[in-house]
Amino acid sequence: MPFRTLDGLDAAGKRVLLRADLNVPVRDGRITDLTRIERLTPTIKELSDKGARVIVCSHFDRPKGKRVPEMSLAPVATALGQVLGKPVRFAEDCTGVVAEQAVMRLNPGEVLVLENTRYHAAEEKNDPEFAKDLAKLADVYVNDAFSAAHRAHASTEGVARLLPAYAGRLMQAELEALDAALGSPTRPVAAIVGGAKVSTKLELLGNLVGRVNLLVIGGAMANTFLAAQGIGVGKSLQEAEMHDTAREILAQAARAGCEVLLPTDAVIAKEFAPNPPTQVVAVDAVPADSMILDVGPATVTAFEQHLPALRTLVWNGPVGAFETPPFDAATVALAKAVAEATAKGGLRSVAGGGDTVSALRHAGVLDKMSYVSTAGGAFLEWLEGKTLPGVAALEA
Repeated sequence: MPFRTLDGLDAAGKRVLLRADLNVPVRDGRITDLTRIERLTPTIKELSDKGARVIVCSHFDRPKGKRVPEMSLAPVATALGQVLGKPVRFAEDCTGVVAEQAVMRLNPGEVLVLENTRYHAAEEKNDPEFAKDLAKLADVYVNDAFSAAHRAHASTEGVARLLPAYAGRLMQAELEALDAALGSPTRPVAAIVGGAKVSTKLELLGNLVGRVNLLVIGGAMANTFLAAQGIGVGKSLQEAEMHDTAREILAQAARAGCEVLLPTDAVIAKEFAPNPPTQVVAVDAVPADSMILDVGPATVTAFEQHLPALRTLVWNGPVGAFETPPFDAATVALAKAVAEATAKGGLRSVAGGGDTVSALRHAGVLDKMSYVSTAGGAFLEWLEGKTLPGVAALEA
């Protein structure tokens, strides 16, 4: 592997600073989803079982360098203890005397959670002195927060330059899955890219056309590609100012030998609302008073016909307005088809991005993909071909 993993770490007796992502969703003071905590536990258990003193640090929300009681990690530390099935200590600061004394009291195998790193403005500035203060607490550093790896912050990049640095098991799984998806994939490779705007995924599309054999474009961004080719899309959401860019992306794809699959039919309605009257029409037959809100069944079938030959698939973004029925139909159909192909063993499917995760959960196939990343921005930047500071710091 090009990065250091726990396989090369003798953790017994060592103080291990573990960068986690404990930025869990909270509503009315209650954690509503434990997924991020649950996915972190294998690394903590492995280190703890080997006799390490595990010191967990993380950001939580955006306190902007100030102490905001509602953004304390204390309740998250309690939840982590419940998931681990063992007591977890908590320090009311992440550096300084409070943190140092809390670490000194740790016994081998015990776990400590430090207070929100973003209570200090120096964290997001990647301040060298703040990174040194974090490094004082530990003998080695382990990063298990791929979701924060695109940020060059003190706890993700600065401290990794000061201590022997390793990837945790979650980080390792993420990097291995992404490498298998685009770094050194089994071909043919396809990508499904959806979402509202070409402008927000311009770098992603530009990177993918040179890396995949088939690019499926859906969501409202597909409307921009259709309109750029002179196809009338009625009242559909599209970006007229991106037409030249869309045409250039199609030209890049042609030069790279990448086939682009755009919608050939669409589900339309005169208003964007739950369960309005709808029609399925060819994309060149959209009335002026209607809007495209989902790709049609013929487009889904066209993609499904490619599936038996594909060996790798990357997915980012739903292909319709899936939050509003019945405009979830195509995304659900595609998700089930991909899940079935994955189950048969011929396809490696890697998906990520907030809306993508929600759409796959809605389709009931979240656990039927080869790998689903919850990393959000880091996943997208990796797909764009960018170097992630938190990952680069772990390179062997």
